[in-house]
Amino acid sequence: MSKVKNSKLKKDELIESVETETKSSSTKVIEQTIQYEKRIYDLEQLLDIAKSFCQNLDFSNLLESIVYICMAQMHVLGAEIFVRDLITNEQYVLETAKDFSGEKKLSIPVNNSITDRLLALKKPVTLAELKEQVKDNKYLDVIESLNPTLIVPLIQKNHMNGLLILQERIAIEDDTSYTEYEQSQIMSIASLASVAINNAALLEMSSTDMMTHLKLKYYFFNILTEAIDSAFLKNENLSVLMFDIDFFKKFNDTYGHECGDFVLITVANLIKKSLRETDVASRYGGEEFTVLLPDTGKDEAILVAERIRSTIDEHDFVYNNQHLHVTISVGVSVFDANTNLVNSPNEFVNQADQGLYMSKSNGRNRVTYFEPKKK
Repeated sequence: MSKVKNSKLKKDELIESVETETKSSSTKVIEQTIQYEKRIYDLEQLLDIAKSFCQNLDFSNLLESIVYICMAQMHVLGAEIFVRDLITNEQYVLETAKDFSGEKKLSIPVNNSITDRLLALKKPVTLAELKEQVKDNKYLDVIESLNPTLIVPLIQKNHMNGLLILQERIAIEDDTSYTEYEQSQIMSIASLASVAINNAALLEMSSTDMMTHLKLKYYFFNILTEAIDSAFLKNENLSVLMFDIDFFKKFNDTYGHECGDFVLITVANLIKKSLRETDVASRYGGEEFTVLLPDTGKDEAILVAERIRSTIDEHDFVYNNQHLHVTISVGVSVFDANTNLVNSPNEFVNQADQGLYMSKSNGRNRVTYFEPKKK
């Protein structure tokens, strides 16, 4: 009887052991399945992110897209990006801060122990970890001012295109740290972002005048073509301004070509400061500039043109202790589907050019609206 009882106990223990192992095995399978499904989902997300980055070649829009994607993927309340200055290539400049009120953007030199260390590590670090790696560097204060929870290098082919700063994190069960898997994910996104930034930067440089930092003529015409189509479909106005620096040759002849360059650069900066983000300014050629004003009618366009003209007229141009008086002449043309349905971008710009010619003929330093002929 005792033997039978012992045998039954052993059998029950064996069954219980098998059931426990089965449950444990089943739990492991479920956990592994969940992990694999998450990895597959994350890979699909990365493919979508890659497509999004590849389709966006506008530099500013791309940076904004990267910021929002990183915020969503990493559950952070904010993110910022430092990218290499496209012109000098000597600084990483903070290009994404919206509430920055100073005239000069935050920047970190390209040749710096912080960036050298991040390039060597090739992985994300916290501010505390970075401070351990790089001591007594004044640019740590620049990064710290952004309240980072993670600092991510944007690396492509052993070159660093910039720094991604992830800010305050949404707490998950009071834990704001990043797992190893999350850090791997953000580095994958950063690698895609770095390639996209490089491509967008190449396009930006190829379409930008290196002296004035305004768009080039061919880019302006491409944008203008799209803008005309959009204005027609939406039944909106669209305006083009054409500027010419009055008596520009005298600055070159009297003070040298460096003075002429100084005048061009200063005029370009004054034009840019007078425009909205949606407006597009270009160096049309020589001392001529054009501006595209989307969704802008006659009165508003003349107001903008007059503001730019008076700003330049009143500005004190100082070159080598010489005070120069610079003025511009302006022509204004307005697209209107009912009264001025232009057939091509060339026709549109030629109208503004005719207005400019009238300004010059009537004494310069003035704004003239091109009045389309009534049909």
